[in-house]
Amino acid sequence: MNETLPDSTVYRLRPGWRLQWEPAQGRHVLLYPEGMVQLNDSAGAILELLDGQRDVAALLAELERRYPQAPAAELAQDVREFLTDASQQGWIHHD
Repeated sequence: MNETLPDSTVYRLRPGWRLQWEPAQGRHVLLYPEGMVQLNDSAGAILELLDGQRDVAALLAELERRYPQAPAAELAQDVREFLTDASQQGWIHHD
């Protein structure tokens, strides 16, 4: 868990990477010059909201709105962990 991730952090996909829905696979994929990453539903839902303008607080608010059945604290922890992992993998970055 990364509790130090500021709510004001704005993430975006790494330059040259693209999120795309693949109907044949029924899931989002992350395309990059050397290949692609097949994403689970949660990862796709998070990454499709990374528009380079939404900060972490706005991202969490939108996901809470879309998934009201998810406990807010658990959702926030999972999203923060995913953002940290995706950043470490080089999928996303922030300024």
